[in-house]
Amino acid sequence: MTGLAEIRQRIAAAADAAGRDPAEVTLVAVSKVQPADRIEAVLAAGHRIFGENRVQEAQGRWPALKERCPDVRLHLIGPLQTNKVRVAVELFDVIETVDRPKLARKLAATFAETGRPLPCYIQVNTGEEPQKAGVLPADADAFIAECRNVHGLPVQGLMCIPPVDEEPALHFALLKKIAERNGLKGLSMGMSDDFETAIALGATIVRVGSALFGPRDYG
Repeated sequence: MTGLAEIRQRIAAAADAAGRDPAEVTLVAVSKVQPADRIEAVLAAGHRIFGENRVQEAQGRWPALKERCPDVRLHLIGPLQTNKVRVAVELFDVIETVDRPKLARKLAATFAETGRPLPCYIQVNTGEEPQKAGVLPADADAFIAECRNVHGLPVQGLMCIPPVDEEPALHFALLKKIAERNGLKGLSMGMSDDFETAIALGATIVRVGSALFGPRDYG
């Protein structure tokens, strides 16, 4: 798959330019709203880490694919409603969008019930956009501490989605600063248009969809 090879080359080049090991950067192939044949092509090329925004869409697509390819790891990268937590914990392997106390409590209880404590990332709303999910930067330290110390969540890092009309580097730098002061190494940041900038600023996960699969058809 030429798209996959090209994205991997760009990740490696960005990491090299930043003096980093390309192996430190995980590519999450964002498969939301993508047709099955494109996903099959990326699977056939050997890629195994995918991201989905909606639990329901993932539920309709991934159980059969995971049965066929048991080494697939699925990241939830969209908002998670508390009534979908059980399904999400059974289907996904990483939850990147922990953003409020009620969700943290529900995840902790479900991890205990299922014996499946998934790696978690705290979503930070770095642009403080009212329409967007994520804890505000000013509240991030307290929420991270609550998730770790009160709920016992296995918090591995932070995630952000910068505003579309602002310089992403400012938001990536802010996320990195919050992560560093909380002793977190994981940084899920950077998408199709800005993942090289994110890698330069320390991203350990980049979430690439359209640049890998081609434009989405929402029709």
